[in-house]
Amino acid sequence: MEDHPGKSPALIRKFSFMMFAVFLMAACVIDAIRYLPGQVTVTSSHIAKMDMPIYHVTAEEPYVALTFDVGGNHDGIQKILDVLDSRQVKATFFASGEWIDRYPEEISEICRRGHDLGIYGDNPEIMNQLTYKELQSNLLSVQNKVKSLTGYEMNLLRLPYSGYERTVITNAKKCGYYSVKWDIDSMDWKNYGSDSIVHTVMENGHLQNGSIIRFRTDARYTADALSAVTDTLFAQGYEPVAVSKMLELENTGNTGNEYYE
Repeated sequence: MEDHPGKSPALIRKFSFMMFAVFLMAACVIDAIRYLPGQVTVTSSHIAKMDMPIYHVTAEEPYVALTFDVGGNHDGIQKILDVLDSRQVKATFFASGEWIDRYPEEISEICRRGHDLGIYGDNPEIMNQLTYKELQSNLLSVQNKVKSLTGYEMNLLRLPYSGYERTVITNAKKCGYYSVKWDIDSMDWKNYGSDSIVHTVMENGHLQNGSIIRFRTDARYTADALSAVTDTLFAQGYEPVAVSKMLELENTGNTGNEYYE
């Protein structure tokens, strides 16, 4: 056997020992992290099992859901409802308990026309501090208001901001509520005009079967843009529906991301 110049047997043994020590330390660190109190080793399968909001629904059918965050005064509601009626489209409206108290006639009209109604959770600072029982009482209070007005029983909750703890979604689920977000934001609140809203929705790279589109009833140009949005959706082979129609499908897509374009 030939000797390797500059590499004595002792040096080779020392190098081998050092490499073994490095691998051993790395294995110990990884193992320690895995079992540290309060730590979770996150895998793709673990993420899939976590309670997350519904951003879109995996669907073969060309359904897309139109959703409206109800806010401000009631001025834009009637025109939005009329446009939806003219296209024979059902949608989903999310209103807070305060808005329901202020405008009970508009809430009744939304339900009378056959649209979904859900709760708009507009205060993450408060909701994050609620226990399961407190959240249940909060949701039930709003639900009873709507039921006394319309006979409609709600099971949808919109959490519009990103500051909600996972426990809110989990506890809402225990109360029988689906937490619904969106994968396409119309950006109507920017008030750039009707054409901007249509372009933002229809040219969005996330538009697909099962998409959930978000509008706001108090944005200046939403009602004006809605006719063009629905007509273009139909022209491209989509069928605008309410969220409840989407949830009849089996698979919900919890992507864990909000999309803004």
